[in-house]
Amino acid sequence: MNLTLKIWRQAGPRAKGEMVTYPVTDISPDMSFLEMLDVLNEQLNARGEEPIAFDSDCREGICGMCGLMISGKAHGPEVTTTCQLHMRSFHDGDVITVEPWRADAFPVIKDLVVDREAFDRIIQAGGFISANTGAAPEAHSVPVPKPQADRAFMAAACIGCGACVAACPNASGMLFLGAKVTHLGELPQGQPERDARVVAMVDQHDHEGFGGCTNIGECSRACPKEIPQDVINQLNLDLRHALSRGL
Repeated sequence: MNLTLKIWRQAGPRAKGEMVTYPVTDISPDMSFLEMLDVLNEQLNARGEEPIAFDSDCREGICGMCGLMISGKAHGPEVTTTCQLHMRSFHDGDVITVEPWRADAFPVIKDLVVDREAFDRIIQAGGFISANTGAAPEAHSVPVPKPQADRAFMAAACIGCGACVAACPNASGMLFLGAKVTHLGELPQGQPERDARVVAMVDQHDHEGFGGCTNIGECSRACPKEIPQDVINQLNLDLRHALSRGL
């Protein structure tokens, strides 16, 4: 496959960025998108040019590090992470634009790398649970109904990649926040601080500069872990309950 890549280059957080065009040739359709970028970087290194900075770690769709806007879609044309997107999803001769996540809360560090520490601070705002677990309990000493357990596992699948923010016209992080709130809110261990947790996390979300949710649904459609939009409903219910108690 021969492709034309238009890639965002930005030397640093305060530097002026621009789209730079790179032709790539002889790309195998079995390569992942990141492997294709590796090939391009090898060519740039061979020419003595600055390689393109992008994030990756596990390259198995687990860690959430790889996040790119590919031809206007978070993670590209498939519902998967960028590292699991293969070049067979494109066609010979395609022109592909590659950009970083665009959100005030995700400032660009360099090229395609953005700072997603805002997500970490939202989780930190939720704090810890105060339930005294003591010694290891028996396997089923705290019964959890299967619907709640399944829903908690579903919400816990969120890997914090930021695709929801990148896809949202408002750059809202509510799908991520809803997943984290729902994960703990469905379990007995998460009940003692449930109300205080949701208030603190929503306050931190807004403080970080994420936008508000207007229920467009692009976040859920872009999510590589297919987190449903109804976790935002759960977030709103928990927040309303907490505020009704004066928290």
